[in-house]
Amino acid sequence: MNKVLIIDASESDRRLMSGLLVKSGYDPIAVDSMEAAKEKVAELPPGAVVVAAMKFTGGTAQELVNWQKREGYKFPVIAIVDNLNPLEIADVMKDGGAVNIIQRPAIDKQLVETVGKYAKPENVVLVLSDELIPRQSEAFRRIEKSIRTIAGTNANCIIFGECGTGKEQIARQIYLNSSRAQKPCTVIEAGGAALVGQHDPATMRSEMYNRIESYFKKADGGTIILKNIHLLNFDKQSVLLHILENEHPDVRVICTAEPELLKMVSEKTFRPNLFYILRQVDIAVPPLREVTEDIAPLSEYFLARYAHNTGRDRKRLDASALKALKVYPFPGNVRELKDVVLFAAFHTPNDAISASDLSFSQSGPETDSGFKLQDPTMEKAKIIAALEQAEGNKTMAAKLLKIDRSTLYVKMRQYGLK
Repeated sequence: MNKVLIIDASESDRRLMSGLLVKSGYDPIAVDSMEAAKEKVAELPPGAVVVAAMKFTGGTAQELVNWQKREGYKFPVIAIVDNLNPLEIADVMKDGGAVNIIQRPAIDKQLVETVGKYAKPENVVLVLSDELIPRQSEAFRRIEKSIRTIAGTNANCIIFGECGTGKEQIARQIYLNSSRAQKPCTVIEAGGAALVGQHDPATMRSEMYNRIESYFKKADGGTIILKNIHLLNFDKQSVLLHILENEHPDVRVICTAEPELLKMVSEKTFRPNLFYILRQVDIAVPPLREVTEDIAPLSEYFLARYAHNTGRDRKRLDASALKALKVYPFPGNVRELKDVVLFAAFHTPNDAISASDLSFSQSGPETDSGFKLQDPTMEKAKIIAALEQAEGNKTMAAKLLKIDRSTLYVKMRQYGLK
């Protein structure tokens, strides 16, 4: 909901305006003085609007506009005028002043409509909780079972999956369902700056060693979630291995990694002995394009959360939108699905979101869609799978296969496919 700051000396009019705005889905803040107005302007989020009386305690609408300019704020100011004095109106609106006016006697008729002209839709960011989002694929039911099984042990675990598949949520669920949930959980980004610390001349240890060791000491009896361990450089791997092998900290380590970690182990760019200490058990999270039956429940979850956070009516996906979502390969997986669905909900005026409302990224890394024709011995099976997923739509199937429609027809005839 967009914030609207109301500045007016009249308590009754502040209540009137607040009530009108709340009914229309806005989040009003009402103050009566310049001092309070300045404090609230500094706290306003993007997309907010200011409604100010021509005069109020300690200031005027024009003075507030001038203060905003000096401080670098650009919230649109709508002035409340007691009468249509042309000179006063011209003064408050000159040189980029107030963007519009409302007549005080007509507040009930003009306020909401005028605010609506300048309130920009608030960008709603969904911060996902630690709970798993409801899904219906058999693959995810197996993951839920693995979470319960692993949580009952103290084994270190690696969760494999592409970017955006929800690996950290799974890691947190293992922690929350374990006996260590009563102790701290520390989340560390392996490729971030958190593993850089201060050098300690007294111990003759490296700054990296001191920092990593300090995390284990603080998490004693608890859990460390180490995200993206494939980004650990060789020095950090060596320090982590030494601590785990020689100091035996009472800390469970749950890691997330992209599939490339397995290749790194075979190529010896990731230390195999560290890998096997960390991977006492593992979970593999499939990419979204391999579990398209999860797209509908995930989308419904995002739309429900969006409606709750914005106070707007819940939107739904029609058949064309669901079909388009299932065909798109989603290199960014669940995270990208969330962005696509929310962008459509944000910009679509209708209750139902159709395929034409969806906006897919035109750029991104090359991914193995699972269908791309590279191995001739697998071509027929992949063509059949693509046609099934596209529900017989040749254009969509060709897109999945990364070939043009005419090539698809040639290959269908080649393999005797109707």
